[in-house]
Amino acid sequence: MAQAFALGCLRAPQHRKAGLDMAGQRQMEQHNPLRLAGLSALVTGGSRGIGRAIAQALTQAGCEVTIMGRDAASLDEAVGHGVAAHALCGDVTDLQALASLMAGRSVDILVNNAGTAISAPFAQQDPAAFAAMTAQHLSAPAELARLLLPAMLAKGFGRIINIGSTASVQGYQGVAAYVAAKHAILGLTRALALEVAKKGVTVNAVCPGFTATDLILDSMADTARKTGQTAEEVLAKFVSKKPLGRLVEPAEVAFAVVMLADPQASAINGQGLIVDGGESIA
Repeated sequence: MAQAFALGCLRAPQHRKAGLDMAGQRQMEQHNPLRLAGLSALVTGGSRGIGRAIAQALTQAGCEVTIMGRDAASLDEAVGHGVAAHALCGDVTDLQALASLMAGRSVDILVNNAGTAISAPFAQQDPAAFAAMTAQHLSAPAELARLLLPAMLAKGFGRIINIGSTASVQGYQGVAAYVAAKHAILGLTRALALEVAKKGVTVNAVCPGFTATDLILDSMADTARKTGQTAEEVLAKFVSKKPLGRLVEPAEVAFAVVMLADPQASAINGQGLIVDGGESIA
């Protein structure tokens, strides 16, 4: 059962089971032995979407995974389906409660994934919007790193992996607060990486492009309703402009995370690994 530390958990939509084609899935599984056996991980926002795929991949690699999120029911469902071993219910932006929950805890791998996006023209993004995006995408990851890093340093091993976005490296119209916060988390990644470079801990970011999650697909469905198109037509038009010709799959983002979490990835540090099928260089 999910352990609650904050009241009023928000209800999240059910996870959409998204995957690669069967050949691609088999190929990824063949390259994913139990190389993380004996390690523990915390994945925030781990009950659905990219976070769920990351938790599943880490579990399949032999890691003991704890997922964290705001909806107890979806967390329990994920644990019940073997996505993770444990679950914690709460809001990562409640820093006081977060500190209480993490007291006495240690993990080998921290994946800062939780976060949403606010979409509106810049003139309509007031200070509250910027504060919300900063809280989710910078302050919460920074606080979790601050709380869990000492144990990693004492052990001489640790992996901190921040989930950024292609918005960490380029601009997008209509999401100024989100883009600013995602740029900030990549900056934090690089700065902290230098501080711990000689201490057995690496700090990296994975920066996905447009990924097949409920958030993206629901947005396309909303566009379809407003324009009189079908959701399939909206998706086809959208991906036709992408070098990959499709959305990134959550499992592909998870593959990058598992690679960075591997003990053999000790020389990969301070990087923002872009997983977008080439979109950012097109």
